[in-house]
Amino acid sequence: MKGLIGKKAGMTSVFVDGKQYGVTVIDVTGNQVSQVKTLDTDGYSAVQLSFDTKRAKSVNQAQEGHFKKANVEPKWKSVEFRDFDFEKQAGESVGVEIFTEGEKVAVVGVSKGKGFQGVVKRHGFSGVGMTSHGQHDRSRAPGSIGASSDPSRVLKGMRMAGRMGGDRVKVKNLKIVKILADNNLILVNGAIPGAIGSYVTIEGLK
Repeated sequence: MKGLIGKKAGMTSVFVDGKQYGVTVIDVTGNQVSQVKTLDTDGYSAVQLSFDTKRAKSVNQAQEGHFKKANVEPKWKSVEFRDFDFEKQAGESVGVEIFTEGEKVAVVGVSKGKGFQGVVKRHGFSGVGMTSHGQHDRSRAPGSIGASSDPSRVLKGMRMAGRMGGDRVKVKNLKIVKILADNNLILVNGAIPGAIGSYVTIEGLK
């Protein structure tokens, strides 16, 4: 499976063959192979890519040795791609050339954190209902959360208020509308998870 690590640069729209597409711009500058795993040495075949150069003061000894062995500058983000579709050696650079315009891909990112949210925003509840019969400030309340004496507890999985967002999200079947090879930018049709500047992983679909 081929893939790249990138940063979400923002959103815009482009025209292709007279049709307008809303796209997310992903910057994939600086992907390098930091390790090649084989069946003989590791029990499975994979290529580890690393992205976004890290300052020397932020590197611990284990990371320093790992990247030095591959002759690669220390990076912030590393991702393994099993059964990588291209023959690559440690230290080589990987760029937008592995993808083509019109190709369908999956994009993985961490969704924006929303903090502690109620049931209406978190789960789409409609609230307790009308405000008649003396109800006061109940329009966004969760309502009943279970029975009383039997089973005398709240069942696991009950949809309630809590922390929302900050989850690993994978969006499949996104179309690569345009590739700007000179700037190492990939323009993907649609929205992808995460804030601007956050790391994302682009995976080719088998």
